[in-house]
This record gives sequence, C-alpha cells and structure tokens, in this order.
Amino acid sequence: MSHLCLPPSRALRCCHRALALARAPPSASPACRTRSLHARASAPAARARPVLAHRPSRPPAPTALLLVLPAKRWATSTTPHSTASDPAALEAFQCLEQGTQKLEEGDVHAAKELYRRSVEIQRNAHALFNLGVTHYHLKEFDEAIAAWKESIQLQPSSADAHTNLASAYVVSPVARPDLALQHLRTAADLAPEDPEIAFNLAAVLEACGRLEEALKYYKRSKEFGVERAASHILNVSAKLAGQKLATPAKNTGSESP
Repeated sequence: MSHLCLPPSRALRCCHRALALARAPPSASPACRTRSLHARASAPAARARPVLAHRPSRPPAPTALLLVLPAKRWATSTTPHSTASDPAALEAFQCLEQGTQKLEEGDVHAAKELYRRSVEIQRNAHALFNLGVTHYHLKEFDEAIAAWKESIQLQPSSADAHTNLASAYVVSPVARPDLALQHLRTAADLAPEDPEIAFNLAAVLEACGRLEEALKYYKRSKEFGVERAASHILNVSAKLAGQKLATPAKNTGSESP
C-alpha cells in the first residue's frame, strides 16, 4: 500500500500529563507526537505521528494529554483506586512521572524502561499508553501496537490511543490500513470535533480509494480548523470529477457501432 499522508500537525499522541493539555509538533521532542497519523502517502508526516501519551496527574485531578496538534500532552495522573498511602501505586506513579521527564528530555530509551517498570508494578491505561509512545519512537511497532491495544482494553474511550494505534498500523512494515480505518473511525466517534482525527481518517480513506468518504472528512477537518485540508479537498474533488468523466467515456467505448 502506498504511503499515507496526514497533517503534519498531528502524528502520534504522546503521554498524558495532568495539567497542560496541549499538543506539540513532532519536532519538539521525540515524545511529542504520536497521535496524528502522519501517515505515509506521499511524504511521511511523522506523527505517526506519535501523539502524546497520558500522564496521570497528582491526585486528585487527573488530566489527559494528546500529541496531535502543536503542543504536548503527557500522562501524569493517578488511577481512581490509587492513593498516596499505597506504596506500589506511588512507585508506579513516580516511574511514570520520571519516564515522562526523560521523554521530554529526548531520552526515549530511559523513558521506555521507566514506563516498563511502572507497568510491571501496576498495569494501567496511562502507563501502557506512554510505553507505546516510546516503542513507536524507537520504531518497535509490534510492541507499540501491543501496548496501545492493552491500553484500549483498560480505557476504551481514549480517542488518542485509538489514533496512535491507527498510526502504528499505517507505518508498520506490514501496513494494515483496514485496522487503521477501524480505529480511526472509533476515534472519530469518540471525538467528532477533533480536526486532526478527521484529517487522518480522510487521508487513509483517500489512500484506500474511498474518495467520497475521504472528501467528507477532509471537509469536517477544515471546518474545525485544519487549513491544509483545503488543498486535499480540491485534490479529491478533482479525482472524483475525473472518475465521473471517465465513466461515460468507458460506457461510450463499450457500445456496439
């Protein structure tokens, strides 16, 4: 399958952190973009973008972060059942926080080991999400897919996890656009006004030849703020027009004199 092309503003969604919820471009740091599918259809848009991962915030207010737009998101929040009096939960939380710090510093290997340790102590969606981000940045796509799938099992309502998983399926050596579409559709249902998810879904649909549906999502993406979607709308519209012109010509050519 040809490379898919998604918006540079959204690749992979990275770690969730409890406070600032912004997204950052992949150039900011290896950790910042795993969410959007900078899929590859022409030039790879990376972020597949890893987007940002979830970082549990210090109790009591956990907040999630995304890595799709030009800002960063990391995971830093404790789970509903963990408390400061739970030594294991506290250690897992500390590893998660330290891993996110390493990720922000660009030390992906160290971040991965800390996230792995956090997961070993206490498996939760946040730690698994962030672990997937590090695997993705290290091009360990099978491991990233496994981590995000488990994260989704624990937190099926995470649009970011579905988006990142779709990115991994797109850039994996054995691309699975069918599975990427499945998870992007789920992400779009969970976050219908997210312009980057709409753009990524449109890009994969276009690469798969589903132009009518791709046009619909490019338009939605532009409506919610992705300006670069405008050029894609023109391109897909032209392709559709070309198909309509070609169809009558084929019918005419097949008619008997």
